[in-house]
Amino acid sequence: MRKKYFGTDGIRGHINSKNINGEMFFKFGLASGTYFKSQKKIKQTAIIAKDTRLSGYTLEPALVSGLTSAGMHVYTLGPLPTNGLAMLTKSMKANMGIMITASHNTHYDNGLKLFGPDGMKLSDKIEKKIESLIDKKVSKNLSSPEKLGRVKRLETGTKDYLKILKKNFTKQFNLRGLKIVIDCANGAGYKAGPELLRSLGAKVVSIGVNPNGLNINKNCGSTNPNKIKFAVKKHKANIGISLDGDADRIIMCDEVGRVIDGDQIIAALATRWKHKKMLKGGVVGTLMSNYGLEKFFKSKKIKFIRANVGDRYVKEMMQKKKFNLGGEQSGHIILGKFATTGDGLLVALEVLFAIRKGKKASIFFDKFKKTPQILKNIEVKNKDVIKNLDIKKSIKIAESLMKGQGRILVRKSGTESKIRVMGESENKELLKKCVNLISKKIK
Repeated sequence: MRKKYFGTDGIRGHINSKNINGEMFFKFGLASGTYFKSQKKIKQTAIIAKDTRLSGYTLEPALVSGLTSAGMHVYTLGPLPTNGLAMLTKSMKANMGIMITASHNTHYDNGLKLFGPDGMKLSDKIEKKIESLIDKKVSKNLSSPEKLGRVKRLETGTKDYLKILKKNFTKQFNLRGLKIVIDCANGAGYKAGPELLRSLGAKVVSIGVNPNGLNINKNCGSTNPNKIKFAVKKHKANIGISLDGDADRIIMCDEVGRVIDGDQIIAALATRWKHKKMLKGGVVGTLMSNYGLEKFFKSKKIKFIRANVGDRYVKEMMQKKKFNLGGEQSGHIILGKFATTGDGLLVALEVLFAIRKGKKASIFFDKFKKTPQILKNIEVKNKDVIKNLDIKKSIKIAESLMKGQGRILVRKSGTESKIRVMGESENKELLKKCVNLISKKIK
């Protein structure tokens, strides 16, 4: 059965729309609180973090009200990266963690991501159980007055998160002598990112660290990597780091100004981990991973498996195959040795640890040649337009033209009202023709 509220990465949409408003967030809080309370864990606590969107101030109180009405005690952490919330959910032994964010989307959107007591994103099965509670009569799940939950603000969230991050590396690890540009997208990592790098001795150039509630991901962050590209060149930095709104994605830039995407980061880390005998099993990518990455892993005798798009599905496949590295071209990268979900700052530390002794970022990342790829994101009113017979026909024509020379992938976005059309081929003219054929039909 198809899910009603949850997409590939939690719940997301336009603020004050059908699902993203105070009334619905009260219901989400009440339903998720009721579900986790029924798991009979003694503590009965939930922790909440958020990014920097103005709408967070309207959604968080509603969510808290729903959770406490279900009898859950709540800790609020304020702005914190998504994996910081996941790590603290586990370390604090809470029943659940909720991140209020719309990740890389603009401030017009918001949403939430739910984590279980193990710090993992919820499975489809659990999400469906919570959905079944959302539409039930509110009064059925309300606690009696003496069993209502309590609320406490926890001011040490960033400090506790950074402490956990640093524990993954040797005490001697430092970044002295490195100049680093970091773009925090005016989002959840705006405090944690620069603070982490400075505490390790790096000279830091910070951009995207002045959130005003409306400028998250605006002309900055991992979806606009030109910002770090120009800043790295201007400041003659050793490396650039670009996060998204909730800091679970990372795009990087080497010292010569070359933008490094998630596939290139994964290739470099997998190579290093294999050499250090740290790589377990192989690497999980997605349907969107570049074909050049797949060919590179084949040449290096590293197993490579594609999962559905979404870091949750990458993690599920990693668990199933017992792999410890996986991720997406967009910059969601999961270091299974250290974390349960994507974490831009953790990935940055792992890269910086590898180049700390004077190795150039351009050499570290120079692993494979990308197959030419075109990705078009087409806004639609109804994503089910993908089922249209004319569109299906155009996809079949494009696939037949591409046969033996590349691949075509057409899918619904799990987080936005868009259809994504992706093509890959060394034949650039054919690639352009096939992607345009489908895109025009959708439009």
